[in-house]
Amino acid sequence: MRKSDGHAASPPEPCRSASRLAVTKPSPAEGSLFLERCRRIAGEFEAAEEELSQARAAPRGPLRVSLPVAGALFLPVIADFMRAWPEIRLELDFTDRLVDVIEEGFGVVIRTGKPADSRLMSRKLGAFRHLLVAAPAYLARAGVPETPEQLLAHACLHHRHPVTGKLEPWPLLREAALLDLDLPATAIASTIEARIHLAEQGFGIACLPDYAVRHQLAAATLVPVLEPFLDNRGIMHALWPAGPYLAPKTRTFVDFLAERLFAG
Repeated sequence: MRKSDGHAASPPEPCRSASRLAVTKPSPAEGSLFLERCRRIAGEFEAAEEELSQARAAPRGPLRVSLPVAGALFLPVIADFMRAWPEIRLELDFTDRLVDVIEEGFGVVIRTGKPADSRLMSRKLGAFRHLLVAAPAYLARAGVPETPEQLLAHACLHHRHPVTGKLEPWPLLREAALLDLDLPATAIASTIEARIHLAEQGFGIACLPDYAVRHQLAAATLVPVLEPFLDNRGIMHALWPAGPYLAPKTRTFVDFLAERLFAG
């Protein structure tokens, strides 16, 4: 006989049927979804580790850079960069053709206009505008044009695009509408440096980006004309292949250009 302790005995727990404890087996579709998500998480974890490792590494190694032909004007800034970061070895390619950043192995590409390739990341380096400029001696001899139409009687120094072979139109405006003027082609060149030199020597009027003639304007070897009739602005971008992390050498180069290229 069971000894009583003065308390009523608890009723025994009911037995649980084995069928109630069966584990639900996932469907093949659910299993594939779960596996894919696990793979993504693992991939993101590996990318985060790689990004942290790269961020801690010192900027060094080769960096292939594509610049427009006019990018030769950026050489003083690039020289400053090479002095500041001697462990980054630059390979500079100057061309106006449309390059395939990824297929051709460029780390950074500098171009004007809005980037359209979804495989690329971009950063704005700065804005610029076009100016019509001439030497004071030329204007004293030929007169200062006061309307775009008066350019028809002036010597005009044009740019022929080396890829398309076409003359670059001058962005002349009246009441926000572009003017289509058949301007004289006194001389034609495919580089900015050549047109700057010809303009400084008094051979005519040239259409040039303001960043290219900053020093000439400051020294008054070139002066602007017809400024109210020009409202063409452009954007300079740095482009690089999209990826889970940005290499320190790429980030350092882009940051340096963004801070120095259009300063002052």
